Amino acid sequence: MSSTSLTGIPVGRLTGLVAIAALVSLILLYFWTSPLTSCPPRLPQLKQHSDGHHEEMNNSIADETVEKPVLLLWVWPENYRFDLKDCKTLYNIDGCHLTDDRALYSSSDAVLVFHRAISWDLSTLPPSPRPPFQKWIWLHLESPTNTQKIPGIENLFNLTLSYREDADIPVRLRLTSNKTPNEDFTIPKKDKLVCWIVSNNAAHTGVGKRNTYYNELKKYITVHMFGSAYAGRLSDEDYYPTIASCKFYLSFENSIHKDYITEKFNGPLSAGTVPVVLGPPRKNYERFAPRDAFIHVDDFPDAKSLAEYLTQLDRDEDAYRRYFNWRRHFSARPHLILQNQEFVLAICTACDHVARHKEYQEAHDIYEWFFN
Repeated sequence: MSSTSLTGIPVGRLTGLVAIAALVSLILLYFWTSPLTSCPPRLPQLKQHSDGHHEEMNNSIADETVEKPVLLLWVWPENYRFDLKDCKTLYNIDGCHLTDDRALYSSSDAVLVFHRAISWDLSTLPPSPRPPFQKWIWLHLESPTNTQKIPGIENLFNLTLSYREDADIPVRLRLTSNKTPNEDFTIPKKDKLVCWIVSNNAAHTGVGKRNTYYNELKKYITVHMFGSAYAGRLSDEDYYPTIASCKFYLSFENSIHKDYITEKFNGPLSAGTVPVVLGPPRKNYERFAPRDAFIHVDDFPDAKSLAEYLTQLDRDEDAYRRYFNWRRHFSARPHLILQNQEFVLAICTACDHVARHKEYQEAHDIYEWFFN
């Protein structure tokens, strides 16, 4: 005779019902907590175009775009414009979102301000107060001789962008080391001994010393002159070929200051011509190029002695070729854009710096630094 529970149901049957109920509970619990039902599937991120069309974006690419800092170009230097994609094309720099859209001011991580575009009443500066996270960058590539002190901006900037090596963001095209010695460099054919391209010879730019030296040098050697200051302006296409056709090029700076070594030096190096430099001391030049890559006017007691040495090198091909031995180990790159080319490099360099440096910084009394 089988026993019964308090409910009157036989114990064996009750045990079976409990087991079935437990099994059903386990099945329901499994489906309830399963990833297939616990949350909706992740939808692809969509990018909306101005025409209302949507396209699917890779999430990692979208995140990378959002993370790029925004660099606002407040004013185009000298009103010279270029394609903002050139930073990627020319220098492989793509770390920031570069824009000239002032509507993005409040969300820009950094603002690039061109010194010569700042008015005396400061009305052309970006509005204040600036967002607390935002950095202002002082862009100035002229020498102290050619710089006006605009009152009231000494302590406005976070970063300095200049030719100076001790700037927060130094700007310069540099020689690059060859991974293996280059034995293939050929000196371009030469049909002129000494050349000089001069576009601006205004007295107020501080050109007195270079003009004095040139006027003395031309008494003893022929100098072929080009450029709007002495002859017709060279086209962009003729600029480097003209330099390459000369054995020596007068790389005379318009003023003499520490690190003020411009494209006048890089141009002949890249074109396959020996620069004859007038500027800061030789040791300063040797920070940027091997000592046997150029001739410094300070190496000679006077212009006559320099002219005699250049004439001697013209007759001694082996001695002349030694000025190109550095080419085995280094390469020189020309500026790819001739008109106001330094601004393209400077702006792209700023973009690279902003992408790499997130830390806060202030530049105190930029005039005390720059003029000393």
